[in-house]
Amino acid sequence: MDAGTPPPLPQRPPTDPLHQQGNGDCVAIVAVLFSVIVIFSMVLIPSSSPNVKNSLTILHQVPEGHVGVYWLGGALQKTTTTPGFHLKLPLITHYEPVQVTLQTDLVRDIPCGTKGGVMINFDRIEVVNRLKKEAVYETLLNYGVEYDHTWIYDKIHHEINQFCSVHSLQEVYIDMFDQIDETMKDALQADCTHYAPGIEIISVRVTKPRIPESVRRNFEQMEEERTKVLVSIERQKVAEKEAETQKKIAITEAEKNAYVSKIVMEQKLMEKDSLRMQEEISNAMYIAREKSLADAKYYQTMKEAEANKLKLTPQFLELKFIEAISNNTKMFFGNKIPNMVLDQRLLGNFLRDLEGRKNLEA
Repeated sequence: MDAGTPPPLPQRPPTDPLHQQGNGDCVAIVAVLFSVIVIFSMVLIPSSSPNVKNSLTILHQVPEGHVGVYWLGGALQKTTTTPGFHLKLPLITHYEPVQVTLQTDLVRDIPCGTKGGVMINFDRIEVVNRLKKEAVYETLLNYGVEYDHTWIYDKIHHEINQFCSVHSLQEVYIDMFDQIDETMKDALQADCTHYAPGIEIISVRVTKPRIPESVRRNFEQMEEERTKVLVSIERQKVAEKEAETQKKIAITEAEKNAYVSKIVMEQKLMEKDSLRMQEEISNAMYIAREKSLADAKYYQTMKEAEANKLKLTPQFLELKFIEAISNNTKMFFGNKIPNMVLDQRLLGNFLRDLEGRKNLEA
């Protein structure tokens, strides 16, 4: 062989036809087995129990509002799956859906004894709760899938009996019945917060308990009497309201009449005041008129007096005397007549002398 000639490539031995046929048979057998397992799962699993079904299924569905939890060989896995379709190993991996939305657990037939020894029975108590999604692993690890049996079903029995044992039938059935809901909720939440923080108690609804028939009849009679008393009280309140209404109406009517009387009185006072002012004006006018008349009369009298003063001269008086004598038609006889005439002349002379002296003094 020359140095420049490349060595020949190794020849692959020819394939044995029997060996190729054996490999094809193995593939076919695996395919058949897989088909049998699938058919077995589709036929037998739906009719089997849920635990067997969850263990044998390959394809499974996690419902909305749940998470998928898995056990591998009996060991709880920390991994959870969201809603939808998922695959798992049959027989090796076990799967359970766990609800993480609001759910209502119904606890039925809870017997308890009151402080007085009367046995009563709560037919149903509803507990609305929720398991936090981030606490699913810890809760299931400590208390299993049936965690609500431990912290809700069993716990509600215990708390109801604790409550009844320290209260009388009257308190449980009537006086404090409205407080049982909140009392149960607080008690459940306190223990869950301490031991199972992932469980959240939303609310508790307690129905009226069943009590012995004889006791129930007594309570019904008491309620009837209480109802009668309440009706009487309400009637009394209605009567009081009617009386108060009548009183208010009377007060309103009296106030209205008083207001009207006040207005009428003010109107009359205004009329009187107007008349008084008119009288005052009339009186003032009358006084002014009378004063004017008096002043005029006074002025007239003064002028007449001044005129008379100017007239009362001796000559005028003598003239008037002569006129009076001449107008007198009576005749007098006696020795005094000349004296009377003389006296009149003397009076005239006296007046003339008096007037002369006044003129001299002026």
